[in-house]
Amino acid sequence: MDKAQILIASNRGPVSFSTADDGSLEHRRGGGGLVSGMISVATEIDSLWVCAALSDTDRRAAAEAPEARLDKAHDLDGMRVHMLDIPEDTLAGAYTGVANSTLWFVQHMLYDTPNKPSFGSEFRELWEDYAAYNDAFAEALVSGAADNARVAVQDYHLALVPRLLRTRRPDLRIAHFSHTPWAPPEYFRMLPAQVARELLEGMLGADRLGFLSPRWADAFLRCCAEILRADVDLEQRTVEHGGRIVEVGVHALGADEEGLRASAAEPAVADRRRTLREAVGDTRLIVRVDRTELSKNIVRGLEAYRELLRAHPEWRGRVTHLAFAYPSRGDVPEYREYTESVLRIAKEINEEFSTPEWTPLVLEVNDDYPRSLASFQMADVLLVNPIRDGMNLVAKEGPVLSEQDSVLVLSREAGAADELGEGALLVNPYDTVETAEALHRALSMPEAERRKRREQLAEAAVALPPRRWFQDQLRSLGLRS
Repeated sequence: MDKAQILIASNRGPVSFSTADDGSLEHRRGGGGLVSGMISVATEIDSLWVCAALSDTDRRAAAEAPEARLDKAHDLDGMRVHMLDIPEDTLAGAYTGVANSTLWFVQHMLYDTPNKPSFGSEFRELWEDYAAYNDAFAEALVSGAADNARVAVQDYHLALVPRLLRTRRPDLRIAHFSHTPWAPPEYFRMLPAQVARELLEGMLGADRLGFLSPRWADAFLRCCAEILRADVDLEQRTVEHGGRIVEVGVHALGADEEGLRASAAEPAVADRRRTLREAVGDTRLIVRVDRTELSKNIVRGLEAYRELLRAHPEWRGRVTHLAFAYPSRGDVPEYREYTESVLRIAKEINEEFSTPEWTPLVLEVNDDYPRSLASFQMADVLLVNPIRDGMNLVAKEGPVLSEQDSVLVLSREAGAADELGEGALLVNPYDTVETAEALHRALSMPEAERRKRREQLAEAAVALPPRRWFQDQLRSLGLRS
């Protein structure tokens, strides 16, 4: 098999498969600027992308391709992709049981701690699945890597991979990037002691670790100091462990301006704008675009809008809240319950305030990217109030596309607040009164101030676009791209 000089490892790959009407397989690229940016770099160099099959059609594609190399069976525009058909039970345990139902909850500090978590024997079995899943990736990377190749491992799904690679192929240069926040040690140590150690030691198999915000990098360093008793230099952001020094870097992913503007120019976006304007009339618009994800804090955002209408009745009939949510993680019970809470509160708001001429809230829970782009263009206020977020690209994409000089009301707990804090109105995501007052201030803001803030936000938002963000990580491993 041909060997690659740069390898990318991620749970979700750059392509996914579906079945065409004639029964054949068809594929499409993953959406979003991050994937596009990484693909643009990967297709220019000697690379291989290793990912997991996440659906039955993905599994069929992997099975039909020689050596599970999708590029040997499909035209992927220059991408080379190895898709792993990991046993379904193993994938479910690793992905749903550990990554999404445990690690995500820890890093976003989402647990209802009087009731959850409880790490019994069942969790230990799930952890074995997670270890096996990571091992499958490590084996594929080892077999696909040329001598002295570089490996860019992505996210919390694959935290054990760097150490596994280090053990088997010490010649490799390895990076691991975390797209989530990182919990402080007093929360991270909620995990079983051995699991916490294995996660940290797994990542420390890398030469360099990357995070989206200084806050998340520093929290990781503190975990290494307190849980592993490793020698940590907080100023230089290094960890000495196992006779090696690991660098910890911060790469604040920005918006893909070129890709965003191209997508926003599509006819479907103009169609959505007309439809939305017909629905809301000439009212001002408060917009939010999120997944129905616990960390996104949609419920408190809706409660803050209700507070606004109660405290400032002058806005009744003059403002509409467009809340667009993408379904997320329906296989996790907490997410299904949360979506029901969002729908219930939305109904309560409309029942309390609606008039024959005015619907205060338009909530849609479905996947519609053109609608999201249209709402960014139309927004007077963009509300982004996560409990915790590694970055939050919506906060960056909105100001880039805004045609109304929208004001950004932003949670201080989003990684994006590091760069956008001066131009945004920062809020405590748990304080619905403060958030309501920020919405009122945003709606009342003079045009000159709105324009100045929006221009400041748009400039900061595109400072490190996905392509450069990925190139910087490769350069940190000594690769010129």
